[in-house]
Amino acid sequence: MSDNKKLMDLTITETNETHLPRLPEQLIIFSHLRWDFVYQRPQHLASRLAKLSNLFYIEEPIFDAYERIYFESVVKNKVTVMVPHLKPGLSHEFTIAGLSSLFNVFIAGFDLAYTAFWYYTPMALEFSASYEPQIIIYDCMDELSAFKFAPLNIRTLEKELMLKADLVLTGGRSLYEAKKASHHNIHAFPSSIDMVHFTQARAKGDLPLDQVSGNMPILGFYGVIDERFDIALIADLAEARPDWQIVLIGPVVKIDPDSLPKQVNIQYLGPKTYEQLPGYMAGWDIAMIPFLLNESTRFISPTKTPEYLAAGLPVISTPIFDVVNPYGLNGLVDIGKNAAEFIKLAEDILADKLNEPDRLAIADGFLALNSWDKTFDGIKQEMLKVIAQKNQPLASDRYV
Repeated sequence: MSDNKKLMDLTITETNETHLPRLPEQLIIFSHLRWDFVYQRPQHLASRLAKLSNLFYIEEPIFDAYERIYFESVVKNKVTVMVPHLKPGLSHEFTIAGLSSLFNVFIAGFDLAYTAFWYYTPMALEFSASYEPQIIIYDCMDELSAFKFAPLNIRTLEKELMLKADLVLTGGRSLYEAKKASHHNIHAFPSSIDMVHFTQARAKGDLPLDQVSGNMPILGFYGVIDERFDIALIADLAEARPDWQIVLIGPVVKIDPDSLPKQVNIQYLGPKTYEQLPGYMAGWDIAMIPFLLNESTRFISPTKTPEYLAAGLPVISTPIFDVVNPYGLNGLVDIGKNAAEFIKLAEDILADKLNEPDRLAIADGFLALNSWDKTFDGIKQEMLKVIAQKNQPLASDRYV
């Protein structure tokens, strides 16, 4: 090989190493979920993205501004959480005008060639669609159009977002199967697990004072209690087994709290922080996923499934598709369609305590292949592929 050829090869190598694509220096997330509501997929991914990019998390508006509209900004885990405050009583048209005004001022100082937009809700297109950032990601974690009180135009806006997005992610396998024909670059990244955090529940330390067992077995649930929650199943379960305690942790939204069953062996403990959850789970004997089978649960992939398993708990779930596959098919979660089946499965679990080490070993082997760090790394690689393919200016001093 000639000296000139060697020099050319060296130059190409150095150039490629110098200009390897990296994540944009600014990343804006548009979310329908408030940062402090329930710690789940957006928070897990945003906290990791914030280590590599300047990250802004824009929530839906609060209508309590009387003198002027404004963004309230708070930094949490290196994430700048931004809440629009608008005037109450606005029509939809003036709400979008207010959001557009706030966002236009906010985005004015950004170089869009080095900025990413990340959507959890297509509704944010109503005030951000005119901008063309370096990369657009749509992380579809739920079929929002099927939820109670969903905006009428959300399906139309999702179609528009599918056209604009460079990369589409789904929070579960069923969502991927339903939407894979809608985008050329769509990938399934199901819910993952923070093993270190949830294995704390296995320590069985001092239990929270507001979780009373009365020396009875505890069947527990945490999450949002809404239109997806099978109220009748819980009522029938509590009625049939008054010698079991049922603990329900989480906020009640979009349903009348008075519609919830009131048996004395049901404890409603309200919302708890992500940090508190392992302490409560340490006192449970069985974890539950008591969801209805309806349009709002057709495509859900409950993050709590691997979290329950990491906590060392046996799990009983209704036949939610993304729980049945893979967890039910792999013998990790028991599946019951109604209260009678839940009771039979729970009785078998409570009578089979001697096999707990084997159950834990199987669950841990499965979860070892699954973590939020691995999920994030996979998503990051897909983002970098898009950035490289779009051939944006890649001056290394523009990236963090």
